Amino acid sequence: MTTLHIEHAITQYAAWKAAFDRFGPARQRAGVRKHRIYQPVGDPGSVAIDLDFGSAEQASAFLAFLRTQIWGTGNAPALVGDPQAVILELVEEG
Repeated sequence: MTTLHIEHAITQYAAWKAAFDRFGPARQRAGVRKHRIYQPVGDPGSVAIDLDFGSAEQASAFLAFLRTQIWGTGNAPALVGDPQAVILELVEEG
């Protein structure tokens, strides 16, 4: 399994979540199998998202889409600053 892990600051969770939900069809077309949303304890101004894909190629293509079509265009009104993203491969699970 390949996971695209993203962390970024947000202005307000409800506004961010509404925008996240609007891109559900795009995530599905890109091959996202499952997503998880986290918030650091005591920090409502940040989120971490894990998007699971079947391949690193799918994750890389979706990351490119986010960088060019969402994060860099002003289409992310609840986003603060530059998101940090990394593509991870599952090595072991207990």
